[in-house]
Amino acid sequence: MATHRSAIKRARQNKIRYLRNKSVRTRIKNLIKSVNAAIEEQSAEKARASLAAAIPVIQKAAKKGVIHRKNASRKISRLTRRVNAIAL
Repeated sequence: MATHRSAIKRARQNKIRYLRNKSVRTRIKNLIKSVNAAIEEQSAEKARASLAAAIPVIQKAAKKGVIHRKNASRKISRLTRRVNAIAL
């Protein structure tokens, strides 16, 4: 347990940031699941719409440092490839 004032403050900040980052990561996972569900249904329009909703959220999470920028790029790339594959 933290005993110095600065360590107590740091622990408090870490808890707040942890909860914020957790909600962002959960949102990303749910959006990716919706894209994957649309892909499984072979619904190209629904998949494109879900992807269009997911990309900005993933990019914003990377910009804020919740996930690494290359991780975000990889997720977007893989989803886009899968969506484009069913569009053919």
